[in-house]
Amino acid sequence: MSPFHEVRAASAPTSVVWLSVDTDQLSLTVMRGDTELQLFENIAIGSGGSTLRRQMGDQTTPLGDFIITEIRHSERFELFMAFDYPNLDHTERAFQDKRIDAQEYRALRYDLDRGNPPPQETSLGGYLGIHGIGDGDKEIHESINWTDGCIAINNEQLMELADWVKIGTRVNVH
Repeated sequence: MSPFHEVRAASAPTSVVWLSVDTDQLSLTVMRGDTELQLFENIAIGSGGSTLRRQMGDQTTPLGDFIITEIRHSERFELFMAFDYPNLDHTERAFQDKRIDAQEYRALRYDLDRGNPPPQETSLGGYLGIHGIGDGDKEIHESINWTDGCIAINNEQLMELADWVKIGTRVNVH
């Protein structure tokens, strides 16, 4: 193999853009490999904080690795970038913890095993992603965590973020 091919192979993973969401610092960073490209501060998460064991209605933001599955206009939030929650990791953990029964586990696995977005009407919750504040109060957004479990950034930040994100973008929430 020529040195040129080795350099291309070594640099390929670093060209992928991904998002790092810090639920303690309330920040979202656009990353390329280990390089920070853009930082968004004063984000909001679920009013119930963050957790590995989310349940529908608990208003928590799930921790873990996710993939953006859909990007669409939202009347309420300007833009909505949905991610694959509940994903396989959350589904397996919930089944082991007995937070979902065998029937719900099979229903979730059916779509996950086929590469489809997971069902959103589950006891683990759903309809999670990154969105703006729409017509909401920017001061409230910057003062408290107010979402039902999503990650919210102000509308200006959202439009900047949209330039970086596409379907398939990885999101690490920690």
